[in-house]
Amino acid sequence: MKRYFGAFLFFAFLISCQQNPDDNLHVYNGFTMGTTYSIKVLGESDSSIDYDMLKGKIDSILVEVNRQMSTYIDTSEISKFNKSLANEWISVSADLIKVIDAAKWISSVSGGAFDITVGPLVNLWGFGTENKEFEIPSEDEINQIKPIVGYDKVSVDFNANSLSKTTDGISCDLSAIAKGFGVDKVGKYFEHLGIENYLVEIGGEIRTRGINQHGKIWAIGISRPDSYSGIQQAITLHNLSMATSGDYRNYFEEDGVRYSHTIDPRTGRPIVHNLASVTVLHEDCMMADAIATAIDVLGKKEGLKLAEELDVPVYMIIRKGKVFEEVMSGSFRMLLIKSN
Repeated sequence: MKRYFGAFLFFAFLISCQQNPDDNLHVYNGFTMGTTYSIKVLGESDSSIDYDMLKGKIDSILVEVNRQMSTYIDTSEISKFNKSLANEWISVSADLIKVIDAAKWISSVSGGAFDITVGPLVNLWGFGTENKEFEIPSEDEINQIKPIVGYDKVSVDFNANSLSKTTDGISCDLSAIAKGFGVDKVGKYFEHLGIENYLVEIGGEIRTRGINQHGKIWAIGISRPDSYSGIQQAITLHNLSMATSGDYRNYFEEDGVRYSHTIDPRTGRPIVHNLASVTVLHEDCMMADAIATAIDVLGKKEGLKLAEELDVPVYMIIRKGKVFEEVMSGSFRMLLIKSN
């Protein structure tokens, strides 16, 4: 018997700017990258910034990120690269070069656990953009795909802002790093304007700076891995970004075996360990986003080792039958909000 599970998000059409006149908090909501965004900006009464016009700029930034990095847009930069032939250099934006370079670095330090070329394997298992039926492929089918997977088969020319591949069929999927980059892009634009206090969230990936409207450090909740609404832990996030990766919202079960949407690029198969979710903190959301995915693939032991090597706070929720166990680094524990 096969059972399917996925994350179904219900969007409220709250896309206008909202402002509380008492605390000068501006809230912007909208849609991007197949999900929602929620942004809070603490304005200054004597500022020259037109906060009513800020949402238009936010949307234009995110539209540009999609134009560069979305595999769902046939004319995007990454789609053009994916359709290119081996040894053909494709001119792209400096932003895309930055994301690809960061992805390759994280792939290297994680021993290939993070790999933006894993898309063909994800599609093979029925979790990708091709919308095919979830099914368990044969070993032969996996081996046929493996030659077109490998981050080391993507080359970057920084001087010419261009990309190339060594093998026909290599394609990149940036879904595990692009949202984080989009969060950073909006946040850095705010900083360019002189905005010191803000929170940017896209699809659960978060970047904070400064304080909230109550004059306190931003407080962030981490979802329980068996619920879409409950909070497992809450932390304070000051001048940091946060990203969470997990297998609990997109998987299928067949004959009592759970198959996660997270594919280990090294084996070509879904992860088999009991790590339900991992949350990583970093100054930049792009890095937190990708590192969380790498640790999610590695599992508890190797994941903690990588977090220690990279000196990033990490929080893990381990599945133990029907209960969950928490594991966290000391630097993460210091940020917990203790309940009364």
